[in-house]
This record gives sequence, structure tokens and C-alpha cells, in this order.
Amino acid sequence: MMPLELSQLEGWVGSACWAMARISGLVIMSPVLGSNMIPQRIRLGLIVMLTVVLTPLAPLDIRPLSAAGVATLAQQLLIGAALGFVLKLVFEAVSFAGQFVSQAMSLGFAEVVNPGVGGTTPVISQFYTMLVTLLFLVMNGHLQLIDLLAESFRSMPVGQAGMGTDGLWAVLTFATHLFAGAVRVALPALTALLVVNLGFGAISRSAPSMNLFAVGFPITICLGLVAVWLALRGLPSAFDSLTTDAWGTMRQLIGR
Repeated sequence: MMPLELSQLEGWVGSACWAMARISGLVIMSPVLGSNMIPQRIRLGLIVMLTVVLTPLAPLDIRPLSAAGVATLAQQLLIGAALGFVLKLVFEAVSFAGQFVSQAMSLGFAEVVNPGVGGTTPVISQFYTMLVTLLFLVMNGHLQLIDLLAESFRSMPVGQAGMGTDGLWAVLTFATHLFAGAVRVALPALTALLVVNLGFGAISRSAPSMNLFAVGFPITICLGLVAVWLALRGLPSAFDSLTTDAWGTMRQLIGR
């Protein structure tokens, strides 16, 4: 049996460090795998499991404790965080759309604790986020994300230049989808509520003595819930369009 050399041990530790750094950045920033609602032990176990599987794809002859090793570690962490951040923008766009609808329905004050963001969000935003999370899991989005992570070790091996300015610019360009995607998701419900508000405006002009604050508030909420219910059939297509753009941006990041 051949003795284990120190250089071989450093190579194995280095490969595991590079893979774990990229995987950790992805899991921390991704919206589903890195959610605060998932216990830390489960997230840590997922990182370790993926590291064991993907370590053979990240061989590199750089000492982990050297200056080049620390720079490589930071580079891999940035790559994984950028991939997870792109997908997180999709879920934030849907949550932002829920805030638009909540304000139009006069339900902006109705907030619930959201452990995913460590604060409070409107109930409509939380409802939309739960729906798209279920859609993401049903469409095997988590498996596609892991497959894309494994592909990144082949198309963007450890030790190369990394993302570069083109990759960072692609992430910044995709950030514009945060507002465009929010409008795309919320537009059906916002259009219906705009018609309702225009009707209240016409009523206030024809009957100025009517107290619209007492009458309009419950009517706006009831009609807003009906509008949200009718607009839900368009949510899967809008979410699928956003995720398709996100997958394209992530493939562009890894040079695939």
C-alpha cells in the first residue's frame, strides 16, 4: 500500500475547498435551498453532500493556505453567489408584484412575519411567494439548479479568470427584470383594480355626499380578492418566463 504524500492531501483538501466555496455561495443566495425556513443543519448537510459529489470536478494544484488559494476561494464563492442571486431576483420580482397588488387593494397594512427575509411582508406578497415556490419545486427547478452547478465546474473550471466584467454586467442587466417582472405578474390584478378605482371616482363626482371611505374600502378588498383569484391563472406563465430568462443568464455567467 503506497503511503499518502502531503502534496496529495493538499490537493484533495484544495479541491474540496473550491467545490464547497462555490456550492456554499449558491446555497446561501438561492431562494429555495438557502431559505431561512430550512434548518441550518439541513443546509449544511446539503452543502457537504454536494461537495462530496462534485469535488472530483474541481481539481487544482494550488495550496489552500497560499495567497493564490485564498483568492481562488473568494472567486468560487463569488461565482456561486452570483448564480444564486440571479434566481433570487425572480422570487423578489414576484414578491414585489404582491406589494403592488396589496397597495392597490388597500391591504398594504396587512403584513405577516416572513422568516425567509427576516422581516414582515404583505400577505399578498407572501401568498405569491408560496405559490411560486411550489411551482419551482414542481417544475424540478431545484434539480435544474444543481445540474447547472455541476455544469459550471466543466464550463468554468476552477483556477480560470472567473466571471469577469461580462458576467457581472449580465447580472446587473438581469436585475432590471425585478421591476419588469413585477409589473408582468401584477398587471392583470392592477388593471382590474384600476377600473374599480375609476368607477369610485365617477361615483364620487355624481354623488359627492356619499362616504366613499366607508363604502369603498370593503368593496375594494372584495373585488381585489376576486381580481387576484382570476389573475392567478396567468401567474405560472409569467413565472416560467422569468425563470427561463434566469436560466439563460446563469448559463451566460458560466460560459455555457
